[in-house]
Amino acid sequence: MASKIALDFFSDTKTRPTQGMRAAMMAAEVGDEQKGEDPTVIRLCERVAELLGQEDAVLLPSGTMCNQIALALHCRPGDEVICDRTSHIVNSEGGGPAALAGVMLRTLDGERGIFGSEAVAAAVRPASRYVPRSRLLSVEQTNNFGGGSVWPLATLRAVLAEARKAGLAAHMDGARLLNAVVASGVPARDFAGGFDSAWIDLTKGLGGPVGAVLAGSRDFIREVWRLKQRLGGAMRQSGFLAAAGLYALDHHVERLAEDHANARRLAMGLAGLPGIRLPDAPVETNIVFFDVSGTGLTAEGFVAACGERGLGVGAFGPSSVRMVTHLDVGAADVERALEIIAQIAR
Repeated sequence: MASKIALDFFSDTKTRPTQGMRAAMMAAEVGDEQKGEDPTVIRLCERVAELLGQEDAVLLPSGTMCNQIALALHCRPGDEVICDRTSHIVNSEGGGPAALAGVMLRTLDGERGIFGSEAVAAAVRPASRYVPRSRLLSVEQTNNFGGGSVWPLATLRAVLAEARKAGLAAHMDGARLLNAVVASGVPARDFAGGFDSAWIDLTKGLGGPVGAVLAGSRDFIREVWRLKQRLGGAMRQSGFLAAAGLYALDHHVERLAEDHANARRLAMGLAGLPGIRLPDAPVETNIVFFDVSGTGLTAEGFVAACGERGLGVGAFGPSSVRMVTHLDVGAADVERALEIIAQIAR
């Protein structure tokens, strides 16, 4: 079925490097990254550290590795991480927090993945040898399963202040942080600078083929390197990948606004189709969830029907479907996708 997909809205991970990005990768100056000899990697890490308001940064193969290393460094086995129940670390990392860091996850029922300081205060464990030790607050900006929702800066600062009050470390999963920056106008360093660790993905909306950059204090990043080695994430001439990231930061950030506009147009079109129901919340960035139970199809059945017509979408629950706009789908693709879904809905 994959070979038949002409319009792929399954995820923004589906993007492919542009010709300009490919040219930048081929022209990259490279060296042994592990020995600190790759100048392109060094430039990328310095730039991301500055972007996020942190002291230092390191290039890693994936955002999941960023999260897993951060959890392992901030916590000890048996400690507890406070996060939303929709978080990527809960639902999409293969049980890594338990398997790799040995930590518990204390999940909160936020609104579209966003919770308040009161919820953090209520989740912090009392000082007792009978309960897990509350150690880390983790937030996801934007929140994927919350429909690409953007944490307001005031809310983010309030939960961060509550975490500090309780003596917790704080980590930001910034897989789509730059979507939040473009949607809100708030600089990335204002969102991420107060956290002990934060990262951005070079794939997804930025359109790179591989990689993410984790940032924090110099002491923290020194320990990240140790775990990077342990988990098999160390690379050699990775300047080719870093060049894609630098190109993306130069050329693909402002254009995220196009993805957001296309997602809003997609949501408007879906809302007018029979059997399709969208959440009441507005589409803030590039992710659109909708319910298809009114069509008489399950989510899996709906996905299959779309696939037969060359449209790639994803099932996330019995009746919930997700579509994501990105670099490789334009306004005309949105209109064609709506025509296909209208056929199925009718």
